[in-house]
Amino acid sequence: MGYPMAGHLVSAGHDVRVFNRTNAKAEAWAAEHGADGRGTACASPAEAASNADFVFICVGADDDVRSVVYGDAGALGALSDGAVIVDHTTASATLAEELAAACAEKGVGFVDGPISGGQAGAVNGVLSVMCGGEPADFTKAEPVMDAYSSAMTLVGPVGSGQRTKMVNQILCAGAIQGAAEALAFGQRAGLNMEKVLAAVTKGAAGSWYLQNRGETMVADEFDFGFAVDWLAKDLGLVQTEAEGLGSEVPLANMTRSHLEQRQAAGDNRMDATAIIRNYRS
Repeated sequence: MGYPMAGHLVSAGHDVRVFNRTNAKAEAWAAEHGADGRGTACASPAEAASNADFVFICVGADDDVRSVVYGDAGALGALSDGAVIVDHTTASATLAEELAAACAEKGVGFVDGPISGGQAGAVNGVLSVMCGGEPADFTKAEPVMDAYSSAMTLVGPVGSGQRTKMVNQILCAGAIQGAAEALAFGQRAGLNMEKVLAAVTKGAAGSWYLQNRGETMVADEFDFGFAVDWLAKDLGLVQTEAEGLGSEVPLANMTRSHLEQRQAAGDNRMDATAIIRNYRS
């Protein structure tokens, strides 16, 4: 998702330096966006971040974030006082608090800003960004994030963005779980699923997942979208946070269990709606 997001920053007139742990991806991005000199590939996070006003991070999980922030080659050490790091990774709230403290020691601002909208949202520049941090840091970063976002909300202090993304993922888990169970039921009942979808998507049961994934779930097509591995990871974050809060999340737990079944079956990179296959086996 970082690839098109960085492209939107260039299109908005910003000078952008990128680092990817797979160098070929960074080079491909620079070849696409560097014709006017605004897009450059770098060999390390430190090189990309050197004297930058903003650093935007979009990787996989907590340790991936640490690997690009800390150390001699990390982004944090290359920043000057007054810069702002925005972490768009879906990670733990604990990590957000850790990073904010490390940034404060350097005089660098920090915003945890996980995103929602998927690959399509990144490509079309209409992501929703859920933010935690100091208002001054958010205010600095907001007009820059506008290049790839349609909604940016400062929810509260550091960690609030990650916890809001957990709310988002619980809601997504419920929509996916409900769609999988309902559509598998309809198929077993021998219903005309094209007509079923036409009927239910226009009523109170309609959802983004039914509208955008209903037909592919019925057709057993999943080679796209938000991967099983990623939603399983995100719901693991939910479970850990919920345990610390003493909050019950039975639906998230059930959905993660179903995702783990798909991982065991080798569907790791399939769209998370592949859990409907559990009802067919």
